[in-house]
Amino acid sequence: MAKVCELCGKSTVAGQRIQHHHSIGWKYKAPRSKRQFKPNLRKLKVDTDGNVKNISICMKCYKKLRAERGK
Repeated sequence: MAKVCELCGKSTVAGQRIQHHHSIGWKYKAPRSKRQFKPNLRKLKVDTDGNVKNISICMKCYKKLRAERGK
């Protein structure tokens, strides 16, 4: 299963991990290594046209749905 929000399409993004050491040798350039930022997904049961379907959505979309449902 892919780590993708089914509502907004948010997915894994690549970035860098930066070590900020305060020694003389690393004064000008901090070492960097690759890392991944993964979305905070949550499984939710949604009723669409009489069918109950499990979808994975990010927390941002989940909070929006919960706010709309509460009103």
